[in-house]
Amino acid sequence: MEDRSLRMPSEAEIAAINAQHLIETPLKSSDLLFVFGTRVDVAERVDAAVRLWRDGFARWTIVSGGVTPGDDRSECAVIKSAMVARGVPAIRILEEHRARNTGENVIFALPVIDAALGLANIRSVICLGNTWTARRYPMTLQRHWPEVEKMLVTVDSFATPRERWHTDAEFRRRVLHEWDKIEPYKARGFIAEWPVV
Repeated sequence: MEDRSLRMPSEAEIAAINAQHLIETPLKSSDLLFVFGTRVDVAERVDAAVRLWRDGFARWTIVSGGVTPGDDRSECAVIKSAMVARGVPAIRILEEHRARNTGENVIFALPVIDAALGLANIRSVICLGNTWTARRYPMTLQRHWPEVEKMLVTVDSFATPRERWHTDAEFRRRVLHEWDKIEPYKARGFIAEWPVV
């Protein structure tokens, strides 16, 4: 079976991905920063989380991510400890240690957030994750928590500028792999349309 993520996208598909998937949202102060776990670009994720915290963009943070092969610590434990080492108060970081994918990040984190803060008390969330996954973070949140306003911050370690993702073979593979999931995941009810216009 052909791996469609290895294809060279057309100019029209590049334009669609830039406009619809690699979305940038205006940032404003939020009630919660949702840090999606990762095995790659951890330093970039931590840098962004610490910067958002220091700049006053979130009152609380949740880090979600389980144990992955090759490490006995969860993604949550790795990211949280790095954030705390950089000055984010541990008491302000909620933890979710079981998730193995984006859907589980949200599904498993919601009860943690509810128990600590009350979901009804959270009106806005900043999603922080990989550039190539992009819109799928808030789309997953939209499916399970439509009531909150969602913003998106993405990071990566590629030297290639984000809008030129298609010129780097690995960046292109990652973006296309995630882009190709959007419609099937919507059809299966894993994610919901976002932004809602």
